[in-house]
Amino acid sequence: MSMVCLTDFEAGARERLSRSTWDYIEGGAGEGFTRDDNIAAFKRLRLRPRFLKDVSQVDTRTTIQGEEISAPIGVSPTGFHCLAWPDGEMSTARAAQAAGICYITSTYASCTLEDIVTAAPRGFRWFQLYVQPDRQLNKQLIQRVESLGFRALVITVDVPKVGNRRHDIRNQLNLKTNLLLKDLRSPKERNAMPHLQMSPIDGSFCWEDLSWFQSLTQLPIILKGILTKEDAELAVKHKVHGIIVSNHGGRQLDDVPASVDALPEVVAAVKGRLEVYLDGGVRTGNDVLKALALGAKCVFLGRPILWGLACKGEHGIGEVLNILKDEFHTSMALTGCRSVAEINQDLIQFSRL
Repeated sequence: MSMVCLTDFEAGARERLSRSTWDYIEGGAGEGFTRDDNIAAFKRLRLRPRFLKDVSQVDTRTTIQGEEISAPIGVSPTGFHCLAWPDGEMSTARAAQAAGICYITSTYASCTLEDIVTAAPRGFRWFQLYVQPDRQLNKQLIQRVESLGFRALVITVDVPKVGNRRHDIRNQLNLKTNLLLKDLRSPKERNAMPHLQMSPIDGSFCWEDLSWFQSLTQLPIILKGILTKEDAELAVKHKVHGIIVSNHGGRQLDDVPASVDALPEVVAAVKGRLEVYLDGGVRTGNDVLKALALGAKCVFLGRPILWGLACKGEHGIGEVLNILKDEFHTSMALTGCRSVAEINQDLIQFSRL
């Protein structure tokens, strides 16, 4: 059967992956309300199309942090891609490079940063950092990603502690026994130790620490996991360059707003002083359009990338991205938008349902 939408890849991945791997990828925190609401929230938004416009030429290109991308769609940072496909993040990097989009590489990648860059040397990459308790390790990681040509530092802020993920607890999932996180070890350890040393995340990291990271790098710093106007205003105050509105795919604190529901509050708070992006719940081209209409500059995909990877490796991700880009192109044409710049909040009708 041909795969024509992202949910087709979801079904295919579920058939191919082990139960524990599927539960790890799909699982949410708590009862899974926020995970599911990320998708449902998009369906509560209705579109207001405009017609009798010349849409014979539709341009999906845009820029993020000054870099042109083929469409306002990118790859969110997710870890352990080798669970889905043997080449792991190397396949992901090649697919993102071919699509002309941004790939945010995770701290918890199962391939080394060097191997990822070698696999896709022309790729547009940002690096996602889970702040480690060892300051020197953070510094070394940042220096490595700068030297390897990563173009922004994405600091995840919503994991001072890992959320209550019931599926993983039931499955007694222990990634430490299955994976080798080479990037969280010193060069000596990477060469000498055959088993995983998985560093804990720093639960003490706070706003005042951002200046230390800013002193280390000239890369733009983007905060991932912001959901409120108060934190958005603090992000502006601390001179970061961007925000990813995200609830971690519903994997951290359950019962928080869906990402697209939190988006307007954050966009209003920053008043155009930094770029705002979104991840969580994007499954169709209409979802991309709705997020942009509400003020996001770009959306990022998490689980759908892993579905594509599990089904067909690099080519599966390429198909997922092409489907979404084609759907977005159609959504633009059918709402009268000839360029990304023409997408605005007038396209949204807020449903009373």
